[in-house]
Amino acid sequence: MARYCGSVCRLCRREGEKLFLKGERCFTGKCAVEKREGGPGQHGRGRQAFSNYKIQLREKQKVKRTYGLLEGKFRNTFEIAASTKGVTGTELLVLLERRLDNVVYKLGMGSSRRQARQIVNHGLVLVNGRKVSIPSYSVSPGDVVEVAEKHKKNPLIVAAMEAAKSRVIPEWISLDQAAVRGTVNSVPTREQLPPTIREQLIVELYSR
Repeated sequence: MARYCGSVCRLCRREGEKLFLKGERCFTGKCAVEKREGGPGQHGRGRQAFSNYKIQLREKQKVKRTYGLLEGKFRNTFEIAASTKGVTGTELLVLLERRLDNVVYKLGMGSSRRQARQIVNHGLVLVNGRKVSIPSYSVSPGDVVEVAEKHKKNPLIVAAMEAAKSRVIPEWISLDQAAVRGTVNSVPTREQLPPTIREQLIVELYSR
C-alpha cells in the first residue's frame, strides 16, 4: 500500500494550518506553521487564485491528511456516509472519528495519529479485551479501548500519555489514566467534532 514518506510539516504548511501530524512538536514554538509563513516550496509565499473547486479540493486534502488516509480509503468512507441516513458531511466526520487509530490518539495513547496507527498495527491495543490490529476498525458506544497489560510500560506510550495530560479529551470518550484504558461513551455529535472542518465543501466536491 502506498504511503506518504515525506515531511509531515510540509503538509501542514500546504494547508495553511496545524494538522497535528508531528505529535508534541505541534504544541510548541518549533511548529513549522508558526515559524514559516506561506506554503512549502520556493513559490509558497506567492499569491494564489482560489476557485470554488480549489477551495473544495483543499478542504478534502486537509481532512485526508489530518486522518492519514489515501484517496481510495477516504472515498470509500465518503460513500458509506452517503449511503446512511443523516447529513452526509456529518456522517463522514463521525466515521473518521470512530476509527480505532483516531480514538487511540484522542485518548493520548499515541502522540500522533501516525504513531497511534502503528500501535494498533503492532497489536498493542485491545477492544473489549480482544486484540484488534486494524486501524480502521470502527468503535461503538460501550466499547473499552486499552493497551494490553504487557505493553502499558512501553516508553512511547508512557511518554504520550504523560504529554497528553494537558490536552482536552472529547466528551464522547472517557479515559482512565492509571489503567491506560478508555471507554466510548456515545457516538460523537457534530458539536463534538472538529469545528475547523467544513465538511459541506467535501460533499460538494464529490457531488460534481
